[in-house]
Amino acid sequence: MIAGLSKTQALIAGVVAAVLVVAGVLLVVLRGDGKSTTAAPVSRSSTISSATPPATPTPSPTPTVKPPAPPSVNPLTGVGKPPSGPVLAVKIDDTANGRPSRGLDQADVVYIEQAEGGLTRLLAVFGTHKPVVEPVRSVRASDAELLSQYGAIALVASGGGGDSLLVLDRSRVRGVIYARGGPGFSRDANRFAPYNLQADLGRISASVHTAGSRNVGFGWAASGPRVKAAPATAGVRTVVGSTPVTFDWEPTIGKYARTIGGAHLHGADGSLMATPNVLVQLCDVSVNPADVDVMGNPSQYTHSVGSGRVVLFRNGHRIEGKWSRASAGAPTTFTDLKGKPLLLAPGGAYVVLAAKSAPV
Repeated sequence: MIAGLSKTQALIAGVVAAVLVVAGVLLVVLRGDGKSTTAAPVSRSSTISSATPPATPTPSPTPTVKPPAPPSVNPLTGVGKPPSGPVLAVKIDDTANGRPSRGLDQADVVYIEQAEGGLTRLLAVFGTHKPVVEPVRSVRASDAELLSQYGAIALVASGGGGDSLLVLDRSRVRGVIYARGGPGFSRDANRFAPYNLQADLGRISASVHTAGSRNVGFGWAASGPRVKAAPATAGVRTVVGSTPVTFDWEPTIGKYARTIGGAHLHGADGSLMATPNVLVQLCDVSVNPADVDVMGNPSQYTHSVGSGRVVLFRNGHRIEGKWSRASAGAPTTFTDLKGKPLLLAPGGAYVVLAAKSAPV
């Protein structure tokens, strides 16, 4: 018995000592020569730190999306390189009071559309040239839809009634509006209002930061077997609203000259209003009750999103086809009846937006 301990305490101490001896024996490792050595204790932390860390997966590289290649030729005329600077559209009068027009012959594309009271108005698109244009008139609600396919371009106009300016403001098209103090406007003292508002597109182009030329669906080719095989025709005859729209094919200049009452239409400088292409695009046209003129005539809304029939006049021939446009931001697709691209003669175009019921 250990001195100072009770019998029970001595028994417990003996058991603990025996356990310690056994633990020490377990730490003894015999070497190959019969001698023994004591193995160093292995801590839990050292075991974890020495393990091989899991491999970190290498992220897949994000594919680079290349922007669409810029057009190699002017997409609005098929002639020369794409013009630099912004594209401007101008709303222009198309009545006897507004004639002769100024600068219209320098437009790349001219749309003839219905306004109200059966009258027509022009929407001219300028990318290549930036002349002084006259007479500038007011915007219509359907203009924003039509021009949105050109991207964030500018629309030059005198003002707008009803909901037309509100619709324009909500679109991607920027309004350069005389009634709002837009730049580049002046009055022609030799004409009477409202047919005397002129716009200097050079000044406006320098003051706005809008989109340049882009593909809006026109394809171009100088000639081809499909053109030669198409029926020959002496000109274009259709109606927009209650206004006759006519062009005569002039083979000596290779263009269609616009006619009013059988006479060729000229500009203020004597230039002939002529184009190598006339596209008659037949659209749904509906009444816009939110825009009514002072005579009580509601404006007409021409729907340029959708699909329908189109007739191309070029090189003295008539080619039937179809048009389609999925959304306001999308270009218009023009094909012949076999689904092949409808190709225009290089040099620009007049696009006549007539109702689907109009004769062509």
